[in-house]
Amino acid sequence: MEEYLSQLNEMQLEAVMHEGSPLLILAGAGSGKTRVITTKIAYLIEEKKADPYSILAVTFTNKAAGEMYERVLRMSPHSKGVMIRTFHSFGAWLLRRNTHCAGLSSNFTIYDEEDMVTLLHGLYPDRTRSELKPYAGWISRAKDYGLHYQDDLYSISSHEDFPEVYESYQKKLEQIGSVDFGDLILKCVNILANYPEVKDRIQQRFSTILVDEYQDSNVAQFELLKQLKGDDSYLCVVGDDDQSIYRFRGAEVQNIIDFPNYFEGTTIVRLEQNYRSSENILAIASAVVDHNTGRLGKTLWTDKKGGRKGILKILEDQNQEAEYCASVLMEGDIGETAILYRTNAQSLSFESLFIRQGIPYRVVGALRFYEREEIKDALALLSFLINPRDEIAFKRMINKPARGLGKKSVSAILEHQDGTGKDLVEAGYAAAHLLSSKGGKALKGFMDTVRATLDLLGRIDLPAFIERVVTDFGLIEYHQKQDEVAGTQKILNLEELINAAADYPGNLEGLTLFVEHLELDRAQLAGQEDDRRERVTLITMHNTKGLEFKRVIITGLEEGLFPSLRDGMDEDIEEERRIFYVSITRAKEELYLTSCRRRRIWGRTMSFQPSRFLYEIPSDLLESGGFSGESRERDFSRGVRVFHEEYGPGVVYNVEYQETEEVVFVRFDTGFAARFIPRFSPLTVLG
Repeated sequence: MEEYLSQLNEMQLEAVMHEGSPLLILAGAGSGKTRVITTKIAYLIEEKKADPYSILAVTFTNKAAGEMYERVLRMSPHSKGVMIRTFHSFGAWLLRRNTHCAGLSSNFTIYDEEDMVTLLHGLYPDRTRSELKPYAGWISRAKDYGLHYQDDLYSISSHEDFPEVYESYQKKLEQIGSVDFGDLILKCVNILANYPEVKDRIQQRFSTILVDEYQDSNVAQFELLKQLKGDDSYLCVVGDDDQSIYRFRGAEVQNIIDFPNYFEGTTIVRLEQNYRSSENILAIASAVVDHNTGRLGKTLWTDKKGGRKGILKILEDQNQEAEYCASVLMEGDIGETAILYRTNAQSLSFESLFIRQGIPYRVVGALRFYEREEIKDALALLSFLINPRDEIAFKRMINKPARGLGKKSVSAILEHQDGTGKDLVEAGYAAAHLLSSKGGKALKGFMDTVRATLDLLGRIDLPAFIERVVTDFGLIEYHQKQDEVAGTQKILNLEELINAAADYPGNLEGLTLFVEHLELDRAQLAGQEDDRRERVTLITMHNTKGLEFKRVIITGLEEGLFPSLRDGMDEDIEEERRIFYVSITRAKEELYLTSCRRRRIWGRTMSFQPSRFLYEIPSDLLESGGFSGESRERDFSRGVRVFHEEYGPGVVYNVEYQETEEVVFVRFDTGFAARFIPRFSPLTVLG
């Protein structure tokens, strides 16, 4: 280990060699946290002779878990037994080994958001999928916060029927023997809380627990962590409160801020040396995030002294913004440049211009492999073969390709299955005689194919099995025809899915693990683009987490767009500020900031003020100067508070241009809304 330990700085070394009390490693952006956590695992095994089997490391993506395992393995040849998983993957592992405690069978399937909406639609057929989608999101958020349908759910949604919908959904989910992502954590928390023998066994197994990216953990995951830690366990979490930007997914920044309060005697080690960005870029990032009050506090520093100042550009509209970005790209380093924006919709102006000018680009966050129709079809078939009670998978595939089995046929099958304990294959055979001769024959044919393919499981390897499934159920022929009509590559995608199964055994366990792996990490098989040409990266601010670029252009820095709410809650503004901080710290050498005076949104031109965050950057850190120390321009931009003698105080919620005339839309505190032409109206801008 000497060689690896010698590569660490003083604080990194302190974190690696720490033992005893709980440890919180506050790892700033670009401070080498992955090196620290992987070296710590190897150090425990090689120097402290810890049993690899007793070490659990948890992170948030399968990709990160895989990379961590490979790095640990390179440093420690004895580390093969160490468990490095995502929270959800660990939950699935624990749940499958204790299904009897959760009333599940060991071959349960895992539902994603689309499956959740489908299940809700089955329960509430009179509502559209778009009406039900928010309920699926609320259910997921409730589970992130550890809330069951019996709990007070008002903080999640004020809709009166939400508790009833949540209850109906959960009972149906349990009836068909499936779980969703939230259940992978919640059910484990419940098992450990209510089955002391399981809790003792798990705590004895894992005497060392490490958590990476701890700032992204939610309340339920924190509850799981508390259940996993025994009196003699060593607990180490690594994270950065300034990079907690996933509250919309349920991440709770207070988990890391309050960690020392929950775990008595916690040692805090701050990793503040940044190895990525220049001194000036770090100064800009620090100046912004210092305005947040909900943080533990740290100051990043670097050996890369000085560096180029940031460049702030105020532009007329998004078309000029795109043209400016194109001119920056002409300076070179196109493959080392990222253009960041707050919402996906902002990419349109860049894409349109870059196509016309022949500038190669890639959009990060486009449709993922897992989410493509043909892959969802194949996975639904595989899920049904794993769990023949999986109603969602059954409904998706029973009439795809068309077999003449409509809603009536499906209802007949489900009636035969409901409350009988039968799976859907048995129910299908029982219901076949109730259908027309054509429908009955088609239904029996589908069920015969299910049984025939299941008979192959364990007799051939998994890729060959999946190929038989997509062929025998008609998916290959169906999507081949679509390829011929639309010029798509659906068959190639199915081939990629088949190839990806090569590392799994050809039995039920192997099939279950393969499908579970895909369900837990949708991006695992993301289609690989042609990387032979250098391309500029177009990416949302959220998606840049963990990435770095020589040059970063942060666009759309306007009040009302970023941050999205001028008068939002303090916690909302603080998270938006953290998103800005993360975006700035992606840059290694060059940082550009753009703000538009006007922007077209939903087909309408609206005026904007520069983002409040730009006023927080000291002017001497920007080449063209900035707004620091200046008062913001007072106009009638969206979010500005105004006063009208007749209607009282209110807020500008929209600004449009009708020909050359500016029209301001105001919602007053009384609830009354009206529009005004400012030069003819007695509107006063409030301080």
